[in-house]
Amino acid sequence: MSATTKYEHVHPDFRHIIGMTDKQRIEFMDQPRWISYRLAQQILDNLQGLMHKPSKPRMQNLLIVGESNNGKTTLVRRFKDLCGQGSVDENSDPVKPIIVAEAPPSADEKGLYISLLECFFTPYRATDPASKLRYQVIHLFRQCHVKLLIIDEFHSLLTGTPVKQREVMNAIKLLCNELAIPIVGVGTREAVRVLHTDPQHASRFEVMNLPLWELNKEFQQLLVGFEKVLPLKNPSKLHTPELASLLHTISEGNTGNLHQLLIKCATEAITSGKEQIDKAIIEGKAWLRPTRGIRELVL
Repeated sequence: MSATTKYEHVHPDFRHIIGMTDKQRIEFMDQPRWISYRLAQQILDNLQGLMHKPSKPRMQNLLIVGESNNGKTTLVRRFKDLCGQGSVDENSDPVKPIIVAEAPPSADEKGLYISLLECFFTPYRATDPASKLRYQVIHLFRQCHVKLLIIDEFHSLLTGTPVKQREVMNAIKLLCNELAIPIVGVGTREAVRVLHTDPQHASRFEVMNLPLWELNKEFQQLLVGFEKVLPLKNPSKLHTPELASLLHTISEGNTGNLHQLLIKCATEAITSGKEQIDKAIIEGKAWLRPTRGIRELVL
C-alpha cells in the first residue's frame, strides 16, 4: 500500500512528515499553520474588500472582537501573509500595503505613533512632541503606499484616563482622514467600549464578532481540518460525535485552547506508539484544561 493511500487522513502536503522521527513530527506540530473555516474566510474576504475600497475622506473602519486566544491575531496575520507582502514598485519605492501594529499598553497618543513607527524600522526620537511623530507616521504611510492599518490589542486603549482615551481615538480618526485608508481594530469584546468615547468613532466602525465554537457540524469540520495537519500514522476520526463533544467540552469552544489540546494529545499519541488520538488520551493527563481563561496544566 502506497503512502498516498495509507495516510489519506493527512493532507497530501504533510504526508511525508509521517516518515520522519518522532522528535521531528512533534516539532512539526509546533510550527504555525493555518486551518481555514467559514467565518475566518468571511472576515478575510471583508478585509480584502476594505483594502481595495477607493480612497475617500471618511473611510469605513472595522473592529474584530472575540474571546482571548480565539484566533483573532492569527487571522489578521494570515491576511497580511496573503495580501500584505512588502515589495518595491517600478520607481524603486518601498511598498507596504498592510501595516499590523500593536496598540500601546495604555491609551497614549505618542505611544500609538511609536508603535506605528516601529513597523517601519525607521529612526525616530521618542522625546519628540506628538505632532512631529504624527507627521513622521503620515509621511511613511504615504511613502510606502499603505492601504490598510490593523491595530491589534485594541482593548488596551481602555487603560487610561477618559482624556487620554479621547486623545488616542482622535489620533486614529486623524490618521484615517489624512491617509484616507481603512483602519481595523482587533481585540477582546471590551474593545467595543473604546468606540463609545465619542459617537463619531462608533459611526466609523463596523463590528465583526469571532465567537466561541458551538458543538455543531462546523466544529466537526474544523476538527477534520485539524486532523489533516497532525502527522499521525492512524486516523483519529476526531469529528465523530463522541470525540467532538469531549474536545468541545474541554476546550470550551475556544480555538486556541483546542489547538493546544490537540497538540498535547497528538504528542502523547506519538510517544505512546498509539499513533491516533482516542478517548483515553483526551481524558488523560496530557492536555491543558482551561480554567477561567487560564490553561491549567494537569499533572
